[in-house]
Amino acid sequence: MADETQQNNKKASFSALAEHTNGLTKSSSLAAKRSGSKKLVIKNFKDRPKVSDNYTQDTWTKLQGAVEAIQNSTSIKYNLEELYQAVENLCSYKVSATLYKQLRQVCEEHVKGQIQQFRQDSLDDVLFLKKMNTCWQDHCRQMIMIRSIFLFLDRTYVLQNSMLPSIWDTGLELFRIHIISDKMVQSKTVDGILHLIERERTGETVDRSLLRSLLSMLSDLQVYKDSFEQQFLKETDRLYAAEGQRLMQEREVPEYLHHVSKRLEEEADRIITYLDQSTQKQLIFTVEKQLLGEHLVTILQKGLTNLLDENRVQELTLLYQLFSRVKGGLQVLLNHWSEYIKAFGTTIVMTPEKDKDMVQDLLDFKDKMDIIAEVCFQKNEKFINSMKESFETFINRRPNKPAELIAKYVDSKLRAGNKEATDEELERILDKIMIIFRFIHGKDVFEAFYKKDLAKRLLVGKSASVDAEKSMLSKLKHECGAAFTSKLEGMFKDMELSKDIMIQFKQYMQNQSDPGNIELTVNILTMGYWPTYTPMEVHLPAEMVKLQEVFKLFYLGKHSGRKLQWQPTLGHAVLKTEFKEGKKELQVSLFQTLVLLMFNEGEEFSVEEIKTATGIEDSELRRTLQSLACGKARVLIKNPKGKDVEDEDKFLFNSDFKHKLFRIKINQIQMKETIEEQVSTTERVFQDRQYQIDAAIVRIMKMRKTLSHNLLVSELYNQLKFPVKPGDLKKRIESLIDRDYMERDKDSPNQYHYVA
Repeated sequence: MADETQQNNKKASFSALAEHTNGLTKSSSLAAKRSGSKKLVIKNFKDRPKVSDNYTQDTWTKLQGAVEAIQNSTSIKYNLEELYQAVENLCSYKVSATLYKQLRQVCEEHVKGQIQQFRQDSLDDVLFLKKMNTCWQDHCRQMIMIRSIFLFLDRTYVLQNSMLPSIWDTGLELFRIHIISDKMVQSKTVDGILHLIERERTGETVDRSLLRSLLSMLSDLQVYKDSFEQQFLKETDRLYAAEGQRLMQEREVPEYLHHVSKRLEEEADRIITYLDQSTQKQLIFTVEKQLLGEHLVTILQKGLTNLLDENRVQELTLLYQLFSRVKGGLQVLLNHWSEYIKAFGTTIVMTPEKDKDMVQDLLDFKDKMDIIAEVCFQKNEKFINSMKESFETFINRRPNKPAELIAKYVDSKLRAGNKEATDEELERILDKIMIIFRFIHGKDVFEAFYKKDLAKRLLVGKSASVDAEKSMLSKLKHECGAAFTSKLEGMFKDMELSKDIMIQFKQYMQNQSDPGNIELTVNILTMGYWPTYTPMEVHLPAEMVKLQEVFKLFYLGKHSGRKLQWQPTLGHAVLKTEFKEGKKELQVSLFQTLVLLMFNEGEEFSVEEIKTATGIEDSELRRTLQSLACGKARVLIKNPKGKDVEDEDKFLFNSDFKHKLFRIKINQIQMKETIEEQVSTTERVFQDRQYQIDAAIVRIMKMRKTLSHNLLVSELYNQLKFPVKPGDLKKRIESLIDRDYMERDKDSPNQYHYVA
């Protein structure tokens, strides 16, 4: 100890000398400038004092006792500052290497002695794990304390020797070599951890802090991956492979999806709570693969149709989220969803018995699929595009009919008396209709039926709203171009011009010597804009014929070179009538007018008599008589009573007729559009298509002069806006060859030349 004191005294002397000198530095340097005196130079001691062997041994004995006291959890005789100083002194005497070896040896002996407690067979899994955890925690606590005493050694000698592990790492290394690398100990530790995790997965409550501590130990000891993770992932794969197979058979799809979601949450929670972060990717992949990846098609085949039919938004959202986790999952879902739309849509379109509700069913189905795409499938662009393609596919599996029914549906919404919707709601309905309309290939069929219905609305004044009509026209123009709506726009122009003409006609009539007591309104229709109406000759009263002639004279006087053709089928009138109850006004068609006017001349007429007098075609007459005698407003009495009009029936004027309204509209019984009429409209479309094909062929050949059959057909497909079969194109080409618009090449029959 004398040596130590001497050393300390020397240090003190050096320190004092340094202080003293530092205090003089400034003044002495100033003095040097003034007097030229020499600078004071401070030098280290030339030789470090030697330490005796006794001091080294005694100090180590003291340190060894402290280490053993820490390891045995007994009290340490010396305070930690004194022990730290002792280590510092030994290091300064260049015995660091010996000190490091001695410390490692003491630690190693202690760790070796710990292995025995784990060799007892009587320990069950949990007790064994707890004992292991206690041993590990004690070891860590001991190494922290030991390192705090030997900190100077750790920060000098060990730090300067890169090949040497730090004191903490030495502790880890010793624990790894002598305890955890023991085959029996490692096997029992890992098996115990796996067993605990398996118990937790089956729903038991386990000590998670114990698992966290032990897995952290394996990670710190750098054996986590090799000793635990590989086996853990293998067990996980086995467990979920069996579970997936079992539950796919036992459970319905919604229940199974919720189970998978719960399992994924549980495994994610295990990673946060006690597993190493590095396990996350492989663990989640294993769960997704066995519970989802192996059963993608089965899940969809078993449950997708029901989920979509029942509109299970929550489960469909979960399905999308889960499938998006698995490689290729969304593509499989997309394919099955597309097939579902096509199958469901085909049943709507291809079932003639449901034609009445087809368009509404299509709109409802589209709304439903839109919500699923937006809410459940997160507005995924691929799903939205696939939905559009699927709608386009199934809606065109039945040519023409959907287009016809969409036109009729629009008519029902735009017709007066439609109180189902406000202007805003009607606008929304028309927007939705346009979405369905876009999917149709044969838009010319829609146009033909739409034009026919629009004509009725305009001529009979049945349009609900001019704004709504114009809005629909604008939508069609935006969708199909100006050429598509030019005739429809022409119909509106005719109606507006007719109003101006009628103002002029009324002024003209006021200047006549005998204006008459019948007020005539005429709509002038340009033949090319309107549907084709079959002319029908009827016997009009002399007053009407006279008035027609007056109008004809007036109109042709203003527009020379034009021809007027009257259409009695489109006419209507207001009749003033007297019943016992009082006077009424009847709003009726021209055919109803001709029948009712007969009862000014007599009380009872037969069907044949009415037919001869009016000249109305048989089927039209029977419907007209039904509307007057068998409908709600029965202004005629039919003998005998019955719904149908027979040849022997007699009709009388019903003078006892009563009605709460003054002006009564007697609807003409609308003859359901016959198959012949539908065929006629469709045939007109096909005829128009032939003209368009002919025009397109001539246009192409005129520009190209010479073209092969295949290239010509390809060009036609690009130009024509309606679906067409190769056979139809071939017929039109043959027709044009026959009419000398083009000719075949003499050497190559598949080559065509334009004939100028």
